Amino acid sequence: MQFVRDIRPFFLEKLAPVYGEKEANSMAYWSIESVLGFSKSDCIIQQDAFVSETQKLKLLEIVSRLVEEEPLQYILGTAEFMSLEFKVNKHTLIPRPETEELVHWVLQEDFTSALDIGTGSGCIAISLAKQSEGNLSALDFSKEALEVAKENAKNSEVAIGFIRADILQQPALKQTFDVIVSNPPYVLESDKKLMHTNVLKHEPHTALFVEDEDALVFYNSIADFAQNHLNENGKLFFEIHENKGEEVLQMLQEKGFSKLELRKDMQGKDRMVKAVWKM
Repeated sequence: MQFVRDIRPFFLEKLAPVYGEKEANSMAYWSIESVLGFSKSDCIIQQDAFVSETQKLKLLEIVSRLVEEEPLQYILGTAEFMSLEFKVNKHTLIPRPETEELVHWVLQEDFTSALDIGTGSGCIAISLAKQSEGNLSALDFSKEALEVAKENAKNSEVAIGFIRADILQQPALKQTFDVIVSNPPYVLESDKKLMHTNVLKHEPHTALFVEDEDALVFYNSIADFAQNHLNENGKLFFEIHENKGEEVLQMLQEKGFSKLELRKDMQGKDRMVKAVWKM
C-alpha cells in the first residue's frame, strides 16, 4: 500500500472472502476516510498520493482486526446515526438503521419532555435533543455505557439528564414525561445461531439478549414504569423483535394503554410499537 490507489484492492483481497465484495469495499472507503481524511471522491482525485508508514500501519491493523470479525465501528471507535457521529465501544451497542426509523416516528410528536430507557451510547436521546425543543433524559444501568453517552452528549452539544438505574427494579423517579422511548434487549437466546460472529463476539450481550421463555421481560417492566411516569396522553415507543409485535400489543392493551400502533421497518418487518397512556 504505497499509494492511495493501492488501499482498496488490498482491502478487497483480504476482506471480500469474509464479508463479500460490497461490504469490503464500503469498509475500505470508511477506513480511508478515518485514517487519511479522504472522501470517496478524494480517493479518485488523489489516487497517486503517498501513504505514510504511520497510515499504512493503521490500515494494516484495521484489516487484521476486521479479518477477526471485529466490527469496524469498534475498531474506529465511532458510528454514524441520524447524521451524527457517536463514540461506541464494547460497552455499547452499535446503532442500527432501524432505530433511526423509531427516532423519526418519535419526532412526529409534540413533546416537552422525553425519557430514553436503555440509552447505551445515547444515540436516541441525543438525536431527539438535536431535533426537538424537548427536555431529554436517558437511563441505563451500565456505568460504562453512561460514560460513553455523556461524552457523546458533550460532543453533540446537547443537554441530557442522565440517570443510572435498573429498569427491572422499577426506579422511582420524581419526573414524569410526555414520551418514553426504548430499544431494550429483545434478541432471543435461540436466535444466537442466526447471528453474525462479529455481533456475538464483540457486542454487549446484556444489551442484546433475553431468555426465550421471558422474551418480554423488559417490555413488561418499562410498561409498568410508564404507567407511573407518563403524563396524561403520554406516548410510549418501543423497538421490538420482528416476531413479537402482537404479543407486545396484547401486553400493552392488558395494562390499559390505548391507540396501539404497530409499524414495520424498511425491510418490511414488524419493528416499532406506539401506545398512548390515559390515567
